[in-house]
Order: sequence, then C-alpha cells, then structure tokens
Amino acid sequence: MRNVSSTVIAFVGAGSVEFTQDLLTDLAVWDAEMAMTWRLHDISEERLAVAVGVAERLRADRGLRAEVESHSDRASALDGADAVVVTAMVGGLEATRADLEIPLRYGLRQTIGDTLGVGGIFRGLRTAGFYSDLAADVRRLCPEAWILNYTNPMAINVGYLDRIAPDLKVLGLCHSVHWTMDTLTRLVGVPLDDVTFTAAGVNHQAWVLKWERDGQDLYPLLDERIATDPELRRRVRVDMYRRLGLFPTESSEHSAEYVGWYLPHVEQIERFRLIPAEYVAISEENAKEYDRTAEAVRSGTPIAFETEAVEYAPQVIHALATGTRHDIYATVRNRGWIDNLPDGAAVEVPVTVDADGAHPHGVGDLPEVCAALNRRFLDVVGLTIDAAVTADPELVRRAALLDPNTSASLTPDQVDTVLTELSKAHAQTLPPGLSEHDYTASLHPSTPTRRQR
Repeated sequence: MRNVSSTVIAFVGAGSVEFTQDLLTDLAVWDAEMAMTWRLHDISEERLAVAVGVAERLRADRGLRAEVESHSDRASALDGADAVVVTAMVGGLEATRADLEIPLRYGLRQTIGDTLGVGGIFRGLRTAGFYSDLAADVRRLCPEAWILNYTNPMAINVGYLDRIAPDLKVLGLCHSVHWTMDTLTRLVGVPLDDVTFTAAGVNHQAWVLKWERDGQDLYPLLDERIATDPELRRRVRVDMYRRLGLFPTESSEHSAEYVGWYLPHVEQIERFRLIPAEYVAISEENAKEYDRTAEAVRSGTPIAFETEAVEYAPQVIHALATGTRHDIYATVRNRGWIDNLPDGAAVEVPVTVDADGAHPHGVGDLPEVCAALNRRFLDVVGLTIDAAVTADPELVRRAALLDPNTSASLTPDQVDTVLTELSKAHAQTLPPGLSEHDYTASLHPSTPTRRQR
C-alpha cells in the first residue's frame, strides 16, 4: 500500500526505456524531498518489464525510497495520479520508416519527419486516437493531474489535446531550448550558469530572443566565432541565424525540414551535410540501445545512470509537490504570450512552475520574419488538427500543400500520390475516414462546408 502523501507519477509509454530512464534519473535527485510512486505503463509487456527493471535497478543503486509499480492496464496506472508523463510512440519503427522512405521515393527529403512535413502530419494523425482515449481516461480517473507531454509532433499533439479536452492541464515539454543554450555557451566559452536568456516561438522552431551575461549581449561573441570557423558555417541553423538575425532552438537536422531552402537542393544538402531520412538510422540505433539495456536487465550487469539528464518534467513535478519554483520552457495555448502569433495556437514560451501550477510569460512580438515562419508552421499544425478532429482528407491534403519543404519539393499531383501511399501504410492507426484514402481520385471538395475551410 503506497503512502497516501506520495506524489503519484504515471508514465504512459514507459517502454521508451532510455527516455524513461533519463526522467527517473532526474526525479531521483529529489527523492529525499518528496515521496514518489512511479507507475510505469506500456502496451508492450516486454518493454514494460525492461522499464520496470531499469527503475528497480536505479532505486537499488541510489538507495531510493520511491515506489515502483508495473501497470499493463493504463487505467490502473492513471487512477488518482498527480502527473501523467507521456512518451508514447504510435506505430514504432516501421511507421517512422514509412514516414521517411515513402516520400523519399518521390523526391521529398526529410531528415527526422516527426514534427512537420508529411511525416509530422501523419505522425500526428495516427496519434490522435491515442490522445482521445488518454484524455477520456484522465478526465475520468485523475482530472486534476498535469499531462506532461513529450511525444512529437509537439505542437500538433498539444493543440489537439487543447481542442478536444480544454479542461485538462497540459504542458508540452522538450529539451531543445536547454541544449541549444548549452551549445551556444560552449561555442563562446561562457558558463551556462552565468547567462540569462529568453526564447520563444513554436516547439522545434523557437528563437533565442535575448542572450546575455551581466547585461552584456552575447550574440557578438557568437558572430566572432562564426566568422573564424568555416565548418561552423556549414550548419543549417547557423546559416538561418546569419540570414534571420536570431538563433533557432532546434538542431540543424530538424530546422532544415521546416523551410523550403535546403532539402530540395542537392548542393545545399552537400554544403550543410544533411542526411535525408536520417531518423531511420537513429531509430534503428535506439532499438539497439534498447536491446543492450534489456540484456543488462536480464543478466544483472551494471547500467550506467546519468547524474542528471536535465529534463523539464521532473522539475514540474518537484515544483508542484514542494512549492519550489522552477523556470522552464513549455508548449502551451497562446493566450497573448506571443502577440504576433495566432491566439489559441500551441506556442513555446518561458514558464514558471510552482505549487500553484504553471505560469507562462508573455514576450510581446517576435521579429516579423521569425513570426512569419512560425505562422506558416502553425498553418500546417492547425489544418492537421482540424483533419484529426473532422476526419476530412481534404484538410490533410491542404496541410501538406502548405508545408514549405513539401511544396518546394513536389508537384501537387506528387503530393497526392505520397499522401495516398502513407494513408495505406498507416491504415491501422489513422482516424476513420482518413485510412486508405485515395488522394489521387478527386481534386474537388464534395460539400460547401469543405469549400469554406
């Protein structure tokens, strides 16, 4: 029987073992300050067993008092939970392979394919049913819990949850801002703890608006470093910074596929050292890492735990449980936090968390060129959410046509062919009405309602 004062954390998708391990490692730092119950859930019994084995090993290695529970049933994991950490991935490696390799056959190059583009669109669509069921379960079993979402596509998933369950408390969490600032400070030789910064935009395409040490702007130091390093100038986000004036907060591999400037051009791919469909190899290596961890659990060999992984979800949980203030970055509904992005859109902004919850901070206007790129990003996001809610395939088509990299790479007829193949490949997980739809069969909306959208 668990301690009634324990903070109950449900991990949905705990079979993403390496990520779950990082989150638990960070939570372990505060084991003495707050009693915790870690409820691990996954639909794969094998992966769940490995995740539980890792959690138990961490508990023993660190002498933790946290309780570890295994739940093959999601409802039992959610019942009375204080926080729900979501790391689920619908479709697994084969779905990722389809998202990247089918478009590539027609000349549409994506690197990661989990956020925007046709890969991000279909990842969002096949995840919609999972979120619908999860929202219903949370509303029934733990309506006051915070849903802490890590699953991509972040803006689509958080926006979809806001659309179908606006009464629930949701934060979209990603480590991209933290690691961007870590990278920048290393480039200019300034300790991260010595700087203050502000970033905002949309997840995977936010912008470093302010970056200072003792009130001194650090961007000039970055300019000096870039000027003296030709290899650094062969990174996409360095090139974007030089053209747009602000540094983007996601890797070059991600950033390249959110615009139409790089991947459609062979010479740009070579110049910026991009690898089309790179995420397939990354996912395959992640699968091998899982196998190594599973073998370590089975054989009892040591597991190397990080001292701290610097993830935001543990900071949110610590703040809610102890009242300690933490300043993080999160994706939330735009309620005036960014003035020149659409109201109600899923935006990434600074957020303070404490015992009373999450408090986003407004940043005013973004520079117009950055806001313009974010608005096109959010146009694709919004149409994808509409498609998931209505199961209208015309909205899927329009989302793909508006995507910058897709529209720069394919003709409209080629887009229809790619969408048709993806709708077949993901038939088992798409919303009814979108499964196995033939986008090549008709170009005209069949109802006035569709024409008005």
